[in-house]
Amino acid sequence: MGADRDEILAYADALLEIGRFRDAQPNGAQVLGSREVARIACGVSSNRELLERARDTGAELVLVHHGLFWRTEPQLVDARMRGRLQALFDADMTLASYHLPLDAHPALGNNAQLAQRLGVTVDRPFEEIGVGGSLAQPLSLGDLVARVRELAGREPLVLHGGPESVSRVAISSGAGGYGVIQAAREGYDAYVTGEPEEMSAHAARELGITLIAGGHHATERLGVQALGAHLAERFDLAWEFLEVENPV
Repeated sequence: MGADRDEILAYADALLEIGRFRDAQPNGAQVLGSREVARIACGVSSNRELLERARDTGAELVLVHHGLFWRTEPQLVDARMRGRLQALFDADMTLASYHLPLDAHPALGNNAQLAQRLGVTVDRPFEEIGVGGSLAQPLSLGDLVARVRELAGREPLVLHGGPESVSRVAISSGAGGYGVIQAAREGYDAYVTGEPEEMSAHAARELGITLIAGGHHATERLGVQALGAHLAERFDLAWEFLEVENPV
């Protein structure tokens, strides 16, 4: 059991069509380690706890949604960055990160996976990375919120404004608060995202839509698991998901 690192990365890059997206982070490999891969560890974000736990599992490849390098952060190797890099270097691990491409993939992506688990049949994309669709049967708003609660493992923030019977749902994981305006324009009854913006409560109320925020981290756990499982099956690898609690 085992596969070549570069073959795995090239396959993942092509599968997720990383060249399609203008992103705030580089997608694909961010740190290169061992050429031979037998085990994948995956998680939402490349914090030191995740990387140290990945090291302890014996993984050679770490897959994350949020990588190390962001244009929105100082380009400085401080104590935070040094600790993360040291964990990777000490274990000779490769780090690969897929952000918007993993939100948007029509099967493995965070939003496609959320839709599947919430019972939403996708019939169109929503904005650049989200999805929109219909429930098989209309649900009460309370029942939809309960589904989000179970999926997220936490109490979602509900900003009311839409009907009590929900048929059409738009989904955009993570920091999708501004999407509530477009979701209302497209006629959705409810909008599921990770975290709202300050304007979201009034926008939802005035536009007649309910925003359900399940948490940035909580709504972005599924894509990296789907990708890890897919790569493990294709390349005959072991894999596991490492949950690092994050209340945001």
